[in-house]
Amino acid sequence: MGGIEIKTGEQLAKMRAAGHLLALTMQEVLKRIEPGAKDGDIDGFAEEFIRSHGALPAFKGYNGYPKTLCMSFNEQVVHGIPGNRRIKRGDLIGIDCGVILDGYYSDMARSVFVGGEPPRRVKKLMEVTERALERGTQNMVEGKRLGDVSAAIQAEVEAHGFSVVRALVGHGIGTRMHEEPQVPNYGSPGTGPEIRNGMVFAIEPMVNMGRFAVKTLPDGWTIVTADKSLSCHFENTVAATPDGPEILSRIQPEANL
Repeated sequence: MGGIEIKTGEQLAKMRAAGHLLALTMQEVLKRIEPGAKDGDIDGFAEEFIRSHGALPAFKGYNGYPKTLCMSFNEQVVHGIPGNRRIKRGDLIGIDCGVILDGYYSDMARSVFVGGEPPRRVKKLMEVTERALERGTQNMVEGKRLGDVSAAIQAEVEAHGFSVVRALVGHGIGTRMHEEPQVPNYGSPGTGPEIRNGMVFAIEPMVNMGRFAVKTLPDGWTIVTADKSLSCHFENTVAATPDGPEILSRIQPEANL
């Protein structure tokens, strides 16, 4: 895998601003996830919010994708298309969103359980997926290798009896949504390209309660678990910096913008 771009300080500042807006968008979207709400209405809100801040929804029109958000329910892993589905108590929903601001992309995902405390095993799935993202992020350090990020995610997930999806990966990101390298959620420590300061990856564990096999529905987008088990997805845009890993897809103090 060659050609991994090293971002300059100026580029990272622009990606920080894009990530700030994306995190604000996600915060507002999550407030609207409640029983009875329609996924298509939430998608419309997200598009309007992004555009009102001078940015573009990164997903809409990307390879023909029709919406601003991906909203993936229960056994849906990723790329669920919002439409006329009403949210119900007990749904586990993965929400994935991207923005383009001043020519730079940011990408993030969160999963949420609707209506109170999730069942114990669902709560564990969510906690482990989020922790796997943290473990991968901690390895986004100059001198480590891409395989260290991947292996840390896999180890966290499999230690708890869950499985990482292998057919889908994270990715480099910058002036394009998908740049080099691919960032798998499984791998071997000490392998792959060396991480350098200025590299930016979208790290995104997709974790199934059952087996890792997935399939694509006839709509050509929605990916589901082959065994119909629940799936969970968390993602951040992360930079390697001299001060350590920096999550770019987060709400920034004004001083950083």
